[in-house]
Amino acid sequence: MSRTALRICPLCEATCGLTLTIEGTEVTGARGDRDDVFSKGFICPKGAAFGAVDADPDRLRTPLVRRDGVLREATWEEAFDAVAAGLRAVVERDGPDSVGIVLGNPNVHTMAGALYPPVLIAGLRTRSLFTASTVDQMPKHVSSGLLYGDANAIPVPDLDRTAHLLLIGANPLESNGSLCTAPDFPGRLKALKARGGTLTVVDPRRTRTARLADRHIAIRPGTDALLLAAIAHTLFEEDLADPGELTAHLQGLGELRDALRDFTPEAVAGACDVDAGTIRTLARELAAAPTAAVYGRIGSCTVPHGTLASWLVDVCTLLAGNLDRPGGALFPQAATDRTPRPAGPGHGFALGRWRSRVSGHPEAKGELPLSALAEEIDTVTDEGTPVRALIAVAANPVLSAPDGDRLDKALDSLEFMVSVDPYLNETSRHAHVVLPPPPPSQSPHHDFAFNTLAVRNQVRYTRPAVPLEPGRMAETEIMARLVLAATGLHGTDPAAVDDMVIGQTLGKAVTEAHSPVHGRDPRELAAQLTGVSGPERRLDMMLRLGPYGDGFGARPDGLTLDRLLAHPHGIDLGPLASRLPQPLKTVSGKVELLPEPIAGDLPRLREALRERPDGLVLVGRRHLRSNNSWMHNVPALTGGSNRCTLHIHPDDAERLGVRDGAPVRLKGAGGEVTAPAEVTDAVRPGVVSLPHGWGHDRPGTRLGHASGDPGVNVNQLLDGRALDPLSGNAVLNGVPVEVSPVAETISALT
Repeated sequence: MSRTALRICPLCEATCGLTLTIEGTEVTGARGDRDDVFSKGFICPKGAAFGAVDADPDRLRTPLVRRDGVLREATWEEAFDAVAAGLRAVVERDGPDSVGIVLGNPNVHTMAGALYPPVLIAGLRTRSLFTASTVDQMPKHVSSGLLYGDANAIPVPDLDRTAHLLLIGANPLESNGSLCTAPDFPGRLKALKARGGTLTVVDPRRTRTARLADRHIAIRPGTDALLLAAIAHTLFEEDLADPGELTAHLQGLGELRDALRDFTPEAVAGACDVDAGTIRTLARELAAAPTAAVYGRIGSCTVPHGTLASWLVDVCTLLAGNLDRPGGALFPQAATDRTPRPAGPGHGFALGRWRSRVSGHPEAKGELPLSALAEEIDTVTDEGTPVRALIAVAANPVLSAPDGDRLDKALDSLEFMVSVDPYLNETSRHAHVVLPPPPPSQSPHHDFAFNTLAVRNQVRYTRPAVPLEPGRMAETEIMARLVLAATGLHGTDPAAVDDMVIGQTLGKAVTEAHSPVHGRDPRELAAQLTGVSGPERRLDMMLRLGPYGDGFGARPDGLTLDRLLAHPHGIDLGPLASRLPQPLKTVSGKVELLPEPIAGDLPRLREALRERPDGLVLVGRRHLRSNNSWMHNVPALTGGSNRCTLHIHPDDAERLGVRDGAPVRLKGAGGEVTAPAEVTDAVRPGVVSLPHGWGHDRPGTRLGHASGDPGVNVNQLLDGRALDPLSGNAVLNGVPVEVSPVAETISALT
């Protein structure tokens, strides 16, 4: 007999509500939840394939432990015994920094990935932390940290009320949005146009989003910061800059104007390959629109000036009077945020508190560049001990980081490695222990990170749609046990991890004057928490302490877990609202427009005014039915447009003798790959495009479908040395490559 159950989709940042059809314990269908307060029934191909993702036969069902060089099935007890022995031996001999932690993108898509890695990092006290952020979004975190004093204070475009949207390096019709959580992003852009608004897309590719736009500007890759600097310059030069009521909360407006004097439209036009008149028009339209927002994403982050481009996105929005304003860009307020403190100076944001051992890369937000992981493992120096053990949680850096071949060899040299991963993939195949979490239908879901980036304030929670399969372990328990094993507390009841966090959080909250529980007994508060598990009790605590919470009785109508459970389709908390200066944590208590690290990097941007690539450059590509390397093992989500082909412009193809469909060789600083050519004018001349996340051809994996059509690893073309210096983010776009046709085999009979 079939039944239905609700589930928030964990397969991209849109966080759409799903209605699952379930036969016994199998998900047999998925459709959009029309009553979901946020997504209102929208669904994309990934969500529609939820059942296929959930039931992938290659998902691991039991732990694997390496014995005599071979990964073999083991019990959970055997697996965690091995984890504790392997990690603690390295920590006790060489110190905590000899244990690296790698966190992949899926961590922010699960409750366990949000709740437990911070506890693991704090408990282990290692500085060897690497995450997917430094191949994706770290420039935005750094620019926000420098501007606002908080690396997680990221303003998002108010899509539903804006009259003018300038998109740079973003393709939300394929990605569903990034650092901007918006179910039905395509519908929201169409609604913008329907109400008479304007959409401009800046991208070297004519993407699906660009085809929807009123204007598409095919910029030269990697020059986004120059274009934005010229827009900001024009706003100043033509007296169009007007931050409005925000002016009283700004520091450095005059200095900012002086710093941008050299970046005239005429000066940047050649480097960007964008006409100076077009740049001035962009600035004038931004200033003249009733409301406007600038939104830049991965294409503007994964370039040599990623932090400067991310900074200038907010600068241009601010100068046009649209930062922290309805219809512009606003700071969301998630239900699990801590109770807002009074506005005033904070501790600020610091870069480079420590550096990587080999190349001296500065940390950013507590992280070192993922590009540096291989050298931190395989290089011996006089400074410190190499990484000898690794904890990888939902991470596949062999495909997602530059120079996977080197990292492949480095991982093989580790003394010990543990992976929390549902698959035996290109990275987890090196592990000594693999701990597989259950499929998403068997896990609860609340979006901690994405609600802090949502275009509307709301809160939703779904319990597991299917009971935990016998022999499985909940991902939250896996992570709690991993924390205990790594920190010398193996054998302790895993509930102790949640109890510790609850005790510490409430103990701090009762000392804060602005907290609704100031002066109360934390033990009495803990006794009030509801929920059927430690993670639910933590969620209840966060909701109650949050900006909409009941404050443990201080606000009787406020949020609690019980109230949220009574609203299975979620609770709408209203449109985004102006919040400045309250979110600011800078030392000055103001928006610091020209912080020293930014000013110090501007000379490098001035040098870029003279740069003109004389060969082909490479950019990435997103597919609607994919998310990094996650889903290439699901037949329903591969094929069609989701293929690993090299897009090349007809003019370049003719010049190089490349035929459509024929194999071509790409060579970069890190190596070379061969892929089929797809000749198309969707890319501008001088640019080629290859998608990210492919390369499933390494031995020792269990990815039956993906290995049948493996594609090639685009990041193998990179050697990992090209980084944005402020954020440590890998330069993945606008990199020089050589392209040549592969000589066809001539029959020996001719």
